[in-house]
Amino acid sequence: MALQRWVTEMGMGVDVHGYDYTKAAKRAVSDALRHSSLNFFAVTDKTVHDMHVEVRLGVGKPDDVDVEAVKAEVPYGTVTVIVQQGGLDVAAPSGDDGLVIANAAILVSFEE
Repeated sequence: MALQRWVTEMGMGVDVHGYDYTKAAKRAVSDALRHSSLNFFAVTDKTVHDMHVEVRLGVGKPDDVDVEAVKAEVPYGTVTVIVQQGGLDVAAPSGDDGLVIANAAILVSFEE
């Protein structure tokens, strides 16, 4: 099965207290999805169920992301989530708290 990419969207999400990488990742995915309005279905032989959606995330601690929770943010298609090192952690001045910034790329492909 050869896939052809049709859509690329980017997003950023932040958890401002508590270093919650999943919360930041979900917000990054939501941000990317809100930038999309896919209007090509009416003129193609494709539906939302034909989409292959790859979510690529960059966070400071990839192992701390709940991939299934992030996957649930995507309402359509066959979803794959890949988490890698990236993003940004910013410690609070006290050192006992901090914020997490996650970056997301949403890649939508269809079978040729």
